[in-house]
Amino acid sequence: MEHFIVSARKYRPQTFEDVVGQQAITNTLENAIKNNHLAQALLFTGPRGVGKTSCARILAKRINEEASTNSTDEDFAFNIFELDAASNNSVDDIRNLTDQVRIPPQTGKYKVYIIDEVHMLSQAAFNAFLKTLEEPPAHAIFILATTEKHKIIPTILSRCQIFDFKRIGVLDAKEYLKSICAKENITADDDALHIIAQKADGAMRDALSIFDRVVSFSGNNLTREAVTQNLNVLDYDVYFHMTDLLLENKIPEVLMAYNEVLSKGFEGHHFINGLASHFRDLLVAKDAATIALLEVGDNAKKKYLEQATKAGMQFLLTAIDKANDCDLKYRGSKNQRLLVELTLMQIASITFDGAKKKSSNYIIPATFFTALTPSKPKIPAVKKQVHEVIKEAATATKPVAVEKTAPVPPQETAKPQLKDIKRRTSALSLKSIHQKKEYKSVEEEENYDNHPRTPFSQEQLKDVWKKYYFKLQDMGERSMAAIIASDDPKLYENFKIAISVPNELMKSQVEKGKPKLLKFLREKLNNYGIQIVIHLNETVEKKFAYTPHEKYEKLKEKNPLIEKLKTTFGLDL
Repeated sequence: MEHFIVSARKYRPQTFEDVVGQQAITNTLENAIKNNHLAQALLFTGPRGVGKTSCARILAKRINEEASTNSTDEDFAFNIFELDAASNNSVDDIRNLTDQVRIPPQTGKYKVYIIDEVHMLSQAAFNAFLKTLEEPPAHAIFILATTEKHKIIPTILSRCQIFDFKRIGVLDAKEYLKSICAKENITADDDALHIIAQKADGAMRDALSIFDRVVSFSGNNLTREAVTQNLNVLDYDVYFHMTDLLLENKIPEVLMAYNEVLSKGFEGHHFINGLASHFRDLLVAKDAATIALLEVGDNAKKKYLEQATKAGMQFLLTAIDKANDCDLKYRGSKNQRLLVELTLMQIASITFDGAKKKSSNYIIPATFFTALTPSKPKIPAVKKQVHEVIKEAATATKPVAVEKTAPVPPQETAKPQLKDIKRRTSALSLKSIHQKKEYKSVEEEENYDNHPRTPFSQEQLKDVWKKYYFKLQDMGERSMAAIIASDDPKLYENFKIAISVPNELMKSQVEKGKPKLLKFLREKLNNYGIQIVIHLNETVEKKFAYTPHEKYEKLKEKNPLIEKLKTTFGLDL
């Protein structure tokens, strides 16, 4: 079996021309060598995998290129020394280095010292290195490399010529991967290489490592589907489909699509971040001047341009704001899935025009998706018919005489649609009292066939009942709170809950607050089949204690030791 060499080592740059995405730095170093204008202390800083160590090795070889007799395939010449500061970070290691610096090279002009991860040196090691770095011998050149420049003491930074390496662009990384595919006889989709370059996050070494992994998975034919499956990344088709559903106000389909994303093992935070980036790309694609900022493949760019024509500017700006707000709140949320779902429902309601006044967090009511049926005519269709009649009358060559068989005017056509709307009546009239009774009966018998009916126990009922009691206390409704605290609710078959009250006055008060209580119980217990039955039981009245003396007697019945406590300390009521 032939020994396998990873691409990060196999295709490590051997010349400055091979370095990807750092043209400004490589040109500066080339000119410094040609013009004999090279500093004796250089600091290469930047993110991981962008070519710092590779450039240091290339520079070290170029300095002594004329004197070196070794093969160009070797990584080190005999007068090039590389020190790993992560494992050699003590004062003794630096002192040994400074002792070696004094000895001139046997052949060649310079001794080059490459100190990698220099930020790992201890404070004492930095101090021991200061004098040598400030006044090195004429034959010594130091090249320091680090990913964390802020950890290096300022006195070291002031003695070095600093080169800041930047992240490698997605397009540059993709082109380099494409050249490797040509050398390795691998066919790859443009989108597949683009996803690998994006996943690398500006590090060429990471891009090559991911490339090796994907090739091992799919062989010599890299497809977009294989790459997304292997890297476990969300395909951009998911975001295109989700955006289409959001623009069409299809909230149920949006929630199902999000559930499918979660079922594949993706986190909601990762999804909402990707959706915000997708909205940003759509916003960029709307203007010809900013299309250059769209770092995607050619096939994806066509889709972005097509969907950007459907999405309005106001929709995209609002959607980005809501997605960003969800991103900020995600880590602190206790119900993260619900937070993302609410955000998606709000985004899906942005372009909904069925409400006259909408708040910033408006969500389309659920009745919009369940109540409307195809058999019911809609008012917009009637308006369209009226507009067609008006247009026909305006374009006719002769005056149009409206006969009895002519289309019905708008106000008459709309009447069948509004026949169910009841006129307001006086609150003091007898009719209003009957209407209130009818309203209560309708509210109690509302159809909840499609809603959940989760079973619950007597203990769960008591816990929720107690929560509603405290809620009433906070709202200042102490009378209603005292009534529901007077008796424990009883759970019967078919989710019927019975409560006993001592007199008609309290019964009427419970009847008045019954809709709110019923709604609270149904939501908290996730059961919309709950019904409340109120019994009149005059024996319950004994349970109420209003005066301080009655409350004291009530407490004494529960714990006789209270009487002893009172007499011992001489307490008053």
